[in-house]
Amino acid sequence: MPDIGIGVIGGGYMGKAHSVAFAAVGAVFETALRPRLAAICGASPASGARYAAAYGFARGASDWRDLVNDPTVEAVVIASPQATHREIAEAALALGKPVLCEKPMGLNVGDARAMVAAAEAAGVANMVAYNYIRTPASQYARQLVAEGALGRITHFRGEHTEDFHNEDVLGEWRFAGEANGCLGDLTPHIINAALAIMGPIDELSAVMETVYPERGGVPVTNDDQVQMMVRFASGAGGHLASSRVATGRKMGYAYEITGTQGAIRFDQEDQNALWLYHADAPPAQRGFRKILTGPAHPDYLPFCQGPGHGTGYQDQIIIEAHDFLKAIDGGAPVWPTFRDGLEVHRVIAAARASHATRGWTKPAEY
Repeated sequence: MPDIGIGVIGGGYMGKAHSVAFAAVGAVFETALRPRLAAICGASPASGARYAAAYGFARGASDWRDLVNDPTVEAVVIASPQATHREIAEAALALGKPVLCEKPMGLNVGDARAMVAAAEAAGVANMVAYNYIRTPASQYARQLVAEGALGRITHFRGEHTEDFHNEDVLGEWRFAGEANGCLGDLTPHIINAALAIMGPIDELSAVMETVYPERGGVPVTNDDQVQMMVRFASGAGGHLASSRVATGRKMGYAYEITGTQGAIRFDQEDQNALWLYHADAPPAQRGFRKILTGPAHPDYLPFCQGPGHGTGYQDQIIIEAHDFLKAIDGGAPVWPTFRDGLEVHRVIAAARASHATRGWTKPAEY
């Protein structure tokens, strides 16, 4: 059974999640291509060595260039700050190494476009790590929409709302720089969901707001929450909202899909359930039904044979690792590629322009 050397850049929150995922994915999915944990990069020799020992890598590194150029590293996972993504991806792709990059791809649409060009010139597997849309429930929602089970889709409402910055926290890197604001940090997830389920966004009107203009006497230079009215290329309307100061919301990645023959509701805080409405049910039985995910739903069975037992956050990352390995082994692109990630950045750029002009803007122009 062939193996592949995995190098992870960044050992923090997402670096650990990806490391655990690649350590487990071969056994969970019985993959044809088995990951070998070759190297992990930290911010210093000490942190690199500590991550390697903790997560099971052959060695640690303190310079991403050292890791990317290591011949034992055959595929690269980028889990470092987004300002570093473009340079690392371009270096890895230039060596013909597949890349899985954390979201968002870079600081702006220019970074994303350059990364797409590098990936397509290299002709190797490339993916952006949008994990939430990979839950069995959300995969099933996408399937139902694609099959036409809800009829013609007329409206999509999505949100990504959390309250991790509702308190007067000091010294956070997220309070400076537009890429670190809500539009650059949380909003990409729900934009990605909208694109995955509904297809391209034709135009939008966006408003951004800084709810706490100062924190501890220090000015906040980016946004706390965003709202967008959108029109999809399909003709359906929609509304997207995101907030990092939504009191009480811990993982408010949620959406409602309305069709002429049915509807869906989903909330990530209850990620193993999908609420489904069929308009053709007998009048006395019309109402949303709670469907618990189980082996009949996409990517559930490798984790558990029991319906309703559920999957968790780390399992989403393992599914993501499985998809990346499939892209490498099979040679066919697996969604979302860097080009799909570029579409998210175009929507972000259009939202900034719309907020500045207070008008409708087309993402295709960016």
